[in-house]
Amino acid sequence: MKFHPTLTAALLTCILAGSPAWAAINASKLGASYDATNANVTFKVYSSRASRIELLLYSTATGTVEKARYVMTLGTGGVWNSSIPVTTLNGQGLTGTLYYGYRAWGPNWPYSTSWVKGSATGFISDIDASGNRFNPNKLLTDPYARELSHDPTTSTMNNGTIYASGATYRNIDTGNMAPKGIVLAGDTQSIGTKPTRALKDDIVYETHVRGLTMNDASITAAHRGTYKGAGLKAAYLASLGVTAIEFLPVQETQNDTNDSDPNTSAGDNYWGYMTLNYFAPDRRYAYDKTAGGPTREFKEMVKAYHDQGIKVLIDVVYNHTGEGGAWSPTDKTTYNIYGMRGLDNPTYYSLTTDLQSSWDNTGVGGNYNSRNAIAQNLIVDSLAYWRDTLGVDGYRFDLASVLGNTCQHGCYNFDKMDSGNALNRIVAELSPRPGTGGSGVDLIAEPWAIGGNSYQVGGFPSGWAEWNGMYRDTVRQAQNKLGSVAVTAGQLATRFSGSSDLYGDDGRKPWHSVNFITAHDGFSLKDLYSCNSKSNLQAWPYGPSDGGDDNNNSWDQGGIAADQRRAARNGLALMMLSAGVPMLVGGDEALHSMNCNNNPYNLDSSANWLGWSWNTDQSNFQSFSKGMIAFRKAHPALRPANFYSSVDNNSNAMEQLRWFKPDGGMADATYFNDAANHAIAWRIDGSEFGDSAAAIYVAHNAWSAQVNFTLPWPGAGKTWHRVTDTCTWAEGATQVRAPGTEVLVGGENTVYGVCGRGSLVLIAK
Repeated sequence: MKFHPTLTAALLTCILAGSPAWAAINASKLGASYDATNANVTFKVYSSRASRIELLLYSTATGTVEKARYVMTLGTGGVWNSSIPVTTLNGQGLTGTLYYGYRAWGPNWPYSTSWVKGSATGFISDIDASGNRFNPNKLLTDPYARELSHDPTTSTMNNGTIYASGATYRNIDTGNMAPKGIVLAGDTQSIGTKPTRALKDDIVYETHVRGLTMNDASITAAHRGTYKGAGLKAAYLASLGVTAIEFLPVQETQNDTNDSDPNTSAGDNYWGYMTLNYFAPDRRYAYDKTAGGPTREFKEMVKAYHDQGIKVLIDVVYNHTGEGGAWSPTDKTTYNIYGMRGLDNPTYYSLTTDLQSSWDNTGVGGNYNSRNAIAQNLIVDSLAYWRDTLGVDGYRFDLASVLGNTCQHGCYNFDKMDSGNALNRIVAELSPRPGTGGSGVDLIAEPWAIGGNSYQVGGFPSGWAEWNGMYRDTVRQAQNKLGSVAVTAGQLATRFSGSSDLYGDDGRKPWHSVNFITAHDGFSLKDLYSCNSKSNLQAWPYGPSDGGDDNNNSWDQGGIAADQRRAARNGLALMMLSAGVPMLVGGDEALHSMNCNNNPYNLDSSANWLGWSWNTDQSNFQSFSKGMIAFRKAHPALRPANFYSSVDNNSNAMEQLRWFKPDGGMADATYFNDAANHAIAWRIDGSEFGDSAAAIYVAHNAWSAQVNFTLPWPGAGKTWHRVTDTCTWAEGATQVRAPGTEVLVGGENTVYGVCGRGSLVLIAK
């Protein structure tokens, strides 16, 4: 939804004025924690519907019954609690790592004194008319546990059916095998000094913690694929010029079974978008798997990046959880019960109108109930924990439109003006980083989901940056769909200059546009320009994978390898030259390929891990990537805080931004709107940004043949010098010239021929 700019400020003021008075971060102190003297352990868990909750304590994670069991007390606000002296625990044989879980009873399964594990005593129904799914045979994990012992299924316990409800499974007791929470004492591991850089000045590098180092022979074998190993790549990423690393999900997810058969994709969950716990770092990615080890090691990794001046962003999945949805669309009784569903199903999950099934805008099992205040508490509390305790600097929110839902059950409706939705609450409580930099967090949305009005590119509230899917699609189509998809020069100009049509109408800025051409889901940069269609059913290690988009706007450039590399250089260069925040995918800087698999979510394989042994073409491309990143960082004119203006603001006879036709004339509306025009150039007045270049000129030729560009005025006493030409003739390690080595081209009215599907970058000096 768009709003007239003059009304936006007033509307946002109304939102803030009418916002609820939220409680402090984790005001109820949910979770398990030692007191200040380590003399007592307190357990607190929320359920508004349970009639009885028992706390079970274990000395080991699996294979034994509990050492102690306590009936919890219901306090105010639906919070159940129990506080136990450590001396009492020691007397019960609980002297080492303390593992715990909960059993809960409620209206659909009331408590009976004759109930025993694995029995149906007290059972009424798997789900009642109010949506409750209590089942005391299922040991429940604490939604606020700071670490989990293991995943529901592992390489030694791969029967996931034990966690299900329904007639066949409801009486199977999971206590011995279910994941347990771990009670953590504090640690002294530093997170270093957080960078305060403005988001507009960032270059984001999206990657996977495990995939970053599993193929890296320079790292000790035991550290590959771990947080510790990832921290060892901080120096490389700093040398590449990256300023923010964005990790795919690192919160606990079901992936222990990836190792059951490491040479197949059977049952694998590599990307990790099925979160089991929103506080716990995934134990599988830790070299130190002892209690507290994943937490300490994650913080150590964060410090390694902070020491290099690099922000750490994490991908978070609050639109659905790892509990999933119905096992069958025709069976409303059989669902997995790991934790939240067994504690308070209607609070944590959006349900259909009859409260019997999941409401799904995610495609993977059902929406998290982001409009419920208690469910929102968990979102905000966990985000604050990752910020304050684990040291992260920002977040990318998967399928973030679900967090803009205005209703809990029986519907989905996105409304950014709803002061009570999760999106606005996150902004209100977590303080986005100011546009000029400073303290705060960077909030980045994937602004779509499935169905309804969930596609919201450009439609998010104030405080949110977005993955700009329109930038991706426009650039891809211009490069790869010449003659089949009409892309005008005006459309390209809008995307290159920050997408003011999406972010300028509601008070947001160019840097609220995260510009990307590739992401983890979809083709790699190399494959985007090397593949005509997906090939996901190939043999291991490049497949098989199901799903994947059939409409990729990709093209193999006629099968010519040199043209494929040129196209990749064009794509990366345009991203680095555009106003907004560029994001590249790990490995794209060196032409990593998945051999045309565009959905390798399930491939924990050597092909999906980044490669660190490069051939000459890859090394040259890595040099090009490094050079373009350095050029962007060196020139603030490419990173505007506000949308460019078309006027001369400092009386030097040069507009801040001017668009040109190839013949040197000004590009007007007629030129912009004619889909037959495939070349566009622009000049930025560097002096208005304190730039070292008097001006920057970019010429982009999306046509298949060479186009001659007549160069504009470079400023009084200045001439144009070439920084890079993406065409094949210039390919090599120095295709992007280092500062001071730019090649003189000439002055005003000099004619420069840009090859078909090529780009030129000049500076005036």
